[in-house]
Amino acid sequence: MWLDPDRFEGLDYTVRVLFADFCDADDPLPWLGQSLRSEEEVELMARLGAAYGAVQDAVGAAARDEASPHSPGWAAVVAAAARLAQVLVANDQLALSRSYDAGRGGATGAVAAEAVVSGTDDRPAAP
Repeated sequence: MWLDPDRFEGLDYTVRVLFADFCDADDPLPWLGQSLRSEEEVELMARLGAAYGAVQDAVGAAARDEASPHSPGWAAVVAAAARLAQVLVANDQLALSRSYDAGRGGATGAVAAEAVVSGTDDRPAAP
């Protein structure tokens, strides 16, 4: 939807991608090494799944998309998603850097990327 502002992706679509297509946020461990790169990503995905599940329990599975953001638990969903996104991007950047360095025989980029990832790991996780 960010590429085409006239197109709206509903919450159902986004959740289906998160819970079925990309991985199972209710049980992300089997996805380690497939769509998730690290145990930290697995843990954060599980937190996101739990936070979203709590919102679904609060508003009801049949509720319209507009109900979820008004749920008291929505802030936890946003915080968990933001933290997960931060780690996913940092790990993607690290993998890309290592791939690049392997192709040119150096390690400079990997060392710099390692600092990015370790910089995210030291922060307290979102509740």
